[in-house]
Amino acid sequence: MPRARLTLLDPERIRDHFHEQAGWCDALGSPFTAALHRQFARDFDAGGPVHDLCADWQGNPRKDALGLRIAGALHHAALDGTAPELAAEYPAARPDWDMDRVWPVARDWLTTNESHVRTFMQGPPQTNETRRAIILLPGFLELAHRYARPMHLLELGASAGLNQNWDRFTYDGGNWQRPGRSAVTIRSDWSGPPPAHLDAVPDVASRAACDLSPIDLSDPAAVLRLKCYTWADQSERLERLDAAIRLARETGVTVERADAAEWVESRLAARPQDALTVVYHSVFLIYPPADKIRHIISAIETAGTAATDEAPLALLCYESEALFGGDRTSPVMQARLRTWPGDDFRLIATSDGHVTHVDYCGAAT
Repeated sequence: MPRARLTLLDPERIRDHFHEQAGWCDALGSPFTAALHRQFARDFDAGGPVHDLCADWQGNPRKDALGLRIAGALHHAALDGTAPELAAEYPAARPDWDMDRVWPVARDWLTTNESHVRTFMQGPPQTNETRRAIILLPGFLELAHRYARPMHLLELGASAGLNQNWDRFTYDGGNWQRPGRSAVTIRSDWSGPPPAHLDAVPDVASRAACDLSPIDLSDPAAVLRLKCYTWADQSERLERLDAAIRLARETGVTVERADAAEWVESRLAARPQDALTVVYHSVFLIYPPADKIRHIISAIETAGTAATDEAPLALLCYESEALFGGDRTSPVMQARLRTWPGDDFRLIATSDGHVTHVDYCGAAT
């Protein structure tokens, strides 16, 4: 069913979206992307190229991350060598960037390349935030300690599949560290005690993942598009992404193109009966429609009823607290662990979308 065209109120919704996204970028440590979105709002009001790109947008500007699509197009141009004047003003070349210098160049590029940008904007922003692995780590370690058996991993909405290598990452929570077997280091401001069972050694027997639009890491164009949605002034994130991509290529990570509901139902029906199966996902359930979410949860719960001590099942996730019945306007995200047999459930930790900090709830009692 086609989406309805914008109503007369949508210009205000677009402007509000740009300002809201700027606030989120500030909160998540990207003053450059925040300043860029405020320029988008001004240019939209002034009838500039941003207005021309967005005035006839179909859909919900907020849900579609409209501003991030434009920011992604600009960053892509700065990265791919086609806009050297723009690249020269971006944070990678000028850590002392000044939006008064950046915006005139960016505005001119948007004007000159309007058709290209419109095409670029048709694809949704897609990232693969490896820092989310640190808030899932306590759950994985608890499962490794509790069950002490081979672990079969099933990741939903895996994007490029970078977080399939979570057990190979090095972790640094400030007051604790866990060395890994790769150059990927995950850091976050950690509140609370260190994760329990830091010395646990997960026995990962298999890794599998699905996504409706998986990113092929062997394709340089696909990798560049993934990278362009990482905010341009966040050099640590960009360096960590490069390291995670190298690791994924070395370890042969793959992601199947599949509908998550059908995929997880099929995988769980064929899961090993002498090992632990772990379904996990992070910031994924904001994307599927409600009926798909119900199908996914129902498939996991149905499999849970058949779980045994020999073949336990776990669901480890990191999602908006609104999806768990909390405040629909809250920016808080929650990591939760649910296990069968027994259908045990607990809250592990809370944070934000990029896991810039972790409020850890402590070990299970």
